Amino acid sequence: MTKIPEEGDKAPAFTLDRDGGGRVSLKDFAGKPLVLYFYPKDDTTGCTREAQAFSAAAPAFKKAGAALLGLSKDTVKAHDKFIAKYELKLPLASDPDGATVEAYGSWVEKQLYGRKYMGIDRSTFLIDAKGRIVRIWRKVRVPGHVDEVLAAVKAL
Repeated sequence: MTKIPEEGDKAPAFTLDRDGGGRVSLKDFAGKPLVLYFYPKDDTTGCTREAQAFSAAAPAFKKAGAALLGLSKDTVKAHDKFIAKYELKLPLASDPDGATVEAYGSWVEKQLYGRKYMGIDRSTFLIDAKGRIVRIWRKVRVPGHVDEVLAAVKAL
C-alpha cells in the first residue's frame, strides 16, 4: 500500500494523457505552484460546478502565478466533450488505471444509500514551485472551495 501523501511531502510524480490529445506531467509545472484537483466524473452535477468554478477563476490563478489541472479516471474523449460542452478554460488529465489517483490517496471507500464502493474522493492539492504539497483539501464541498484555494495560492 502506498503512503498517503501529507502536507510537506514531495508530490507524487505523474505523466498522463490530457484533453486535446497531449500529455501532462508534474515536471511540466516545475518552478510555479500547481493546483491539482481530483474529481469523480465528467458531466455530473458537482463535478461540473467545480470545473466551472475553477475555469471561471483561471485568470485569477494565472495572475497569482499558479497553474490548474483537473484529474479524473474519465477518458480523454470524455474530457474533450466535457470541456467543449461547458467551455472550460483549464486542462483535464485522464488517469484511467487510477495509479495517480491512488498515489495521492484519493481512491477511497465511499457509501451511497448504504452501498459501499470505491471511488474518487473530491480532493485538491496545492503543490508549490519546488514540488512539495503545501495544502490538501479532502472531501471537498464545491461552494466556496475555489475561493479558499485561490486565497491559499496568494498566501504562498
